[in-house]
Amino acid sequence: MNSSHANSPKSGDLPEPGEEAKSHSLKVAKHIQDQIVSAGGLISFETYMKSALYLPELGYYRCGTEKFGALGDFITAPEISPLFAQSLAHFILSTEIGSVVLEVGAGNGLMCMGILKALEKQAALPDTYYILELSAELRERQRQTISQLPGMIDRVKWLDHLPMDFSGVVIANELLDAMPVTRFSLNNEKIFEQHVVCHEGVFGYKYIEAENPRLIERVNDLQRQTSIAEAPEYLSEVNFVAEDWLKSLAENLSSAVVLLIDYGYPRSAYYHAQRNMGTLMCHYQHRAHPEPLLLPGIQDITAFIDFTAIADAALDVGMEINGFATQAHFLLNLGLLDMLDTDKSVDTQEELLEYLKASGEVKRLTLPGEMGETFKVMALSKNCQGEIPGFDQFDIRHLL
Repeated sequence: MNSSHANSPKSGDLPEPGEEAKSHSLKVAKHIQDQIVSAGGLISFETYMKSALYLPELGYYRCGTEKFGALGDFITAPEISPLFAQSLAHFILSTEIGSVVLEVGAGNGLMCMGILKALEKQAALPDTYYILELSAELRERQRQTISQLPGMIDRVKWLDHLPMDFSGVVIANELLDAMPVTRFSLNNEKIFEQHVVCHEGVFGYKYIEAENPRLIERVNDLQRQTSIAEAPEYLSEVNFVAEDWLKSLAENLSSAVVLLIDYGYPRSAYYHAQRNMGTLMCHYQHRAHPEPLLLPGIQDITAFIDFTAIADAALDVGMEINGFATQAHFLLNLGLLDMLDTDKSVDTQEELLEYLKASGEVKRLTLPGEMGETFKVMALSKNCQGEIPGFDQFDIRHLL
């Protein structure tokens, strides 16, 4: 194996963690350091990211720290506006198989609560609303949130793994971006895989000439399909875990529509010569920064989605791609502005403030500078012939 350059991250201008958070991060770091020692001195970045996010009771998504909303590290669409969940309820209602819903990774439960509340108003509650959630701590938060709706908690069932022969609607909002990625670099026409090392308690990177056949094949394909070979040096990532997860999901579906909502690009835009540092990003107390080796276990680590790869994975297992659009166009196609009720008369100051607040929320969900363009929505199906709503106009499947 030939090693390339090595480097370590800098702290930058991040808020100082409290003593409890700092102690927790040190525990996670110690576990990862032990992994590195056991592995002979280095681990793949994918292994590092998996441990930092998903170590039982320690990883970012498995421990009890606040993650969502103003008190957490980032804000998701369900926290921005109840209209987001109402739009998804309309999507479910408009499909022919919406009597059962499976939400994968339900966060704090706000989206589930919003969907159920909207469907209840339409007298169209699903027979069962499944939540696939591996974190015991998040499950408890979801229960507390959903329990705010009288009589609704009994309709929700939590799962530890994908159900067999599932029929219904599957929703995954900001799920794929948190799956561990493989990071690679191109340097002097050679492919290197990024690994993580530890020297005197400090994590750093080491680049090893790639030996993984799957990674080598993918990067060679990318060099033929995109402009990455034009960059003198290039660093990016591949989300094999997301692709494998989708294939596993498809194997467990009988008849279903799958809705994936996440930030990402088609392949030609994702792997562009000018995007030569990849898309990986971290979030800590609403500060975005690119240093995943800092604050292990107490910060979020994400990467944008190559939606072309997701489409290819879906086609490989016999799924159909029914639509691909920006979040803005998807929500507008579902009638988001009608839900805002722009024709409603505003007679009091309270009503005016409520309307202005809702209008601001819609802007955050749809404007290009906010979530509207960066976030994409992809609809997939298996053994489902019915119409898939939300893609009537501005379907951009041709870009995949």
